[in-house]
Order: sequence, then structure tokens, then C-alpha cells
Amino acid sequence: MSGELGREQRAHWERTYTAYPGMYGEQPSEAAVRAAAVFAAGGEVLELGAGHGRDALYFARSGFAVRATDFSPVGLAQLAERAAAEGLPVTTAVQDVREPLEVADRSVDGVFAHMLLCMALSTGEIEALVGEVRRVLRPGGTFVYTVRHTGDAHYGAGVAHGDDIYEHGGFAVHFFSRELVGRLAGEGWELVGVEGLEEGELPRRLWWVVQRRVG
Repeated sequence: MSGELGREQRAHWERTYTAYPGMYGEQPSEAAVRAAAVFAAGGEVLELGAGHGRDALYFARSGFAVRATDFSPVGLAQLAERAAAEGLPVTTAVQDVREPLEVADRSVDGVFAHMLLCMALSTGEIEALVGEVRRVLRPGGTFVYTVRHTGDAHYGAGVAHGDDIYEHGGFAVHFFSRELVGRLAGEGWELVGVEGLEEGELPRRLWWVVQRRVG
């Protein structure tokens, strides 16, 4: 993601969360519900791109300790307020995923990222991030993520930024090919499964991916 595009997207998300608190509603995403069934019961989950926290709160209510990160302080403040009100085991931290994760090696049991990898990140930045995810997972730990893919209705629409990144309605999205999904589950990973998933009214077409750290 270019520096300029990255700054524009961060500002856009800050404005969006400020204008529409709890914009995704109270209910967890289908992706999170599925992930909770995959993660080891009672483990610690790191969520990347937690936003205002509907999924992080769901994980915490389901018995997981949660570290929730996002590049939006506004979204995280909404999440922290709700977690504190319910006494849930959630910690929050501002994190730009283009930078190394501020998490210790081999310290979490699961990592969850719902449409975070398909934001305005270059392929190189995505590959580096997946390397960081492997670093922070304990051996045998699980990474569950979703991404919009090249079969989505918005693929190829709007402003083209190169590297399969298209901006539509102010939001820039990196659309994933199936080949890229396979490449991200290369050395050091076991690809457990890839499924199609639909979300929203368009609907958005996603890959739901589960991969496990080997070694």
C-alpha cells in the first residue's frame, strides 16, 4: 500500500467509525462463529482489524482471551468501552499491519482476520504480515482469515490502484485469487481448508481460509 493511499484509507475508516458507531451491528460475523469452532477451546486469540469489536466481543463471550488490534483508535475505543462494561477479557492495541506485530513470538493460540488482509495492502505487505502471523502463533496454532476474491462483483470496478487493488465507494480492496491463497500457505503452514462465503447485500464474495502453523 502506498504511503498516500494508506493515509487516505486510515482517515476514511476513522471518519466512518466516528460517523457510524457500531456500523457492523451487534451480531458476530459468520466467519467469527466458524472460527470459534476451529480454535482450541479456552485459548488466546489475536484479532487483526477488529474495528469496533463485534467479533472480538463474541470470542471473549465464548471463553477466549482476546487481543484486539486495529489501525483505528476510534473503533478500538468503542470496543474497549463495551468490553469493560461487560467485564470481558479483551485487551486492545493500535496496530498498523504494515509494521511488525507488537506481539511476542509463539504467544497466541489463534489469529483471526476478517477481511483485513484484503484491505489496501500490496502483495508483498500481505506476505510479510502472514509471516508475522506465523511468528506469533504457538506451534500447531491456527490462522483463520477471510478475503474478498476475484469472483466478487466489485473486482475490476472503481479506481484501479494496481496489484488487484480497486477502490469503490471510498474503500480500497485487494481482491485475492485462489493462487494467492495457496501461496500464503506455503512453507511452515498446513492449509486446512478453503471455502467460499458470502456476506452482505451485494453480496461480497469471500474466501474463508484456515491454515495451521507447522513446527
